Amino acid sequence: MSRSTVETEPESPPPAGDDHAFFGQPRGLLTLSGLEVWERFSFLGMQAILVLFFADTVAHGGMGMAAGTAASVSAAYGTLVYLVSVAGGWLADRMLGSYRAVLWGGILIACGHYSMAVPTAAMTWTGLGLISAGTGLLKPNVATMVGKLYRTDDDRRDAGFALYYMAINIGAFAGPLITGWLGDHKGWHWGFSAAAIGMTFGLVQYVTGRRHLAGRTHAAQFALAPDAMRRAVRRIVLGLLAAAVLAVLLAAGGWLTMGRFVDLLTLISVIAPVVYFAVMFRSDRVTPEERGRLRPYVVLFLASTVFNFILFQAYSTMMLLAASNAETTILGFDFPASWYASALGAFEVGLAPFVAALWVRMGHRQPHASNKIAIGVILGGLSFLLMVLPTSGRPSDDYLMSAWWIVGSYLLLGLGDILLETSGMSATTKLAPVAFSSQTMSLWFLSLALANGIQAQTVKLYDQVSKPAYFGVNGAIAVAAGLAVIALAPWLRRTMHPVH
Repeated sequence: MSRSTVETEPESPPPAGDDHAFFGQPRGLLTLSGLEVWERFSFLGMQAILVLFFADTVAHGGMGMAAGTAASVSAAYGTLVYLVSVAGGWLADRMLGSYRAVLWGGILIACGHYSMAVPTAAMTWTGLGLISAGTGLLKPNVATMVGKLYRTDDDRRDAGFALYYMAINIGAFAGPLITGWLGDHKGWHWGFSAAAIGMTFGLVQYVTGRRHLAGRTHAAQFALAPDAMRRAVRRIVLGLLAAAVLAVLLAAGGWLTMGRFVDLLTLISVIAPVVYFAVMFRSDRVTPEERGRLRPYVVLFLASTVFNFILFQAYSTMMLLAASNAETTILGFDFPASWYASALGAFEVGLAPFVAALWVRMGHRQPHASNKIAIGVILGGLSFLLMVLPTSGRPSDDYLMSAWWIVGSYLLLGLGDILLETSGMSATTKLAPVAFSSQTMSLWFLSLALANGIQAQTVKLYDQVSKPAYFGVNGAIAVAAGLAVIALAPWLRRTMHPVH
């Protein structure tokens, strides 16, 4: 047949009685949320100490990098994670199916964290590579599976994503507490070990709860024909081998340095979404109506990029600032600097139920998704502008600001994250062309790759400009971007139907 896809069996529905079994939401939401609790526990628990591990001296078990370099390499790792999500979405749509893509992604993540528990540089880089591949498989597809639990016009959809995001942030809260304490008291690789154990728990929970998931068939929804499948597998294997050989040769010849690799990832993060949007706009499998809904999605993509550029620095520049210039005592209690990352998760855990309840109570009267996203971007910008105050007027860099400045910044950032990410992911599942369902969620994660790619270059200035200038300029740009989205609200409301 001439088409590149074949029909597969219908997606299997969840068991009867599941539709309101979890606080009025589908029972499958609990299974997927439970997986994300442990995935975020491992990922963000590791992320909270990664930049500190890079910046710590070799004598103390770190990598001995300068602060700006450590932040840049950490951001480059984040770029790679979300770039791989494009391949993860394609593999789910065309080869594996969402359920198996998430399962294999989780296995790779767990193996990556176990590798990082081994105290050698080679195992550290191997582990980061495995985690990048696994997260690229897991993240876009688990969010797509959440979307499949609801009809497009189900008013519970945004509330469901808010609860899902609250569960994510339970892991985001707990992960840095455990890994941060272990990293500070036992050694960095003990912290990485805790992340490995957490991901293992997540996998067990996911497999045992699979019967509650919609779309849990083993076949891909738009599977390649058998001949095309074999060709794709062969090309993937050969491509990976060729890339590995080329990387080794370039590194051995002194051309592929860490700095150039970071720059390459940034370049790819800019090119990839441009190419991906072009492919989707031109595809004959996208209807004119679906193509019309992709146009406002470009605006949401850019808004997500701006916000996440700020958000991801909660685990890089903000963590470095907290470690060097913030008190680590609150109400007489001493804590590791990495615990500040838990404050972000705590705020999102605490605020998400109220946001979810508010959207349910308001029903169709709730703000349009574009306005929620715009407010989120503005709050992200304000979280950086707030840091201008305690860092201004300092005669030297050996001062200590009150811990409440960092906590206040994370409060604004956490509320903004709830508004933007839940509305953005929910809108993505509604606006996605049917033939690109998992891949459109991958496109949302490409905005995160672009944010990290830009961050990988920007954070190099962290040691070269004053702290008020760094946080002030970046924060002002984010606020301006949020105001621009609000100005576009009338056009977005017209073109984003059926998104409310």
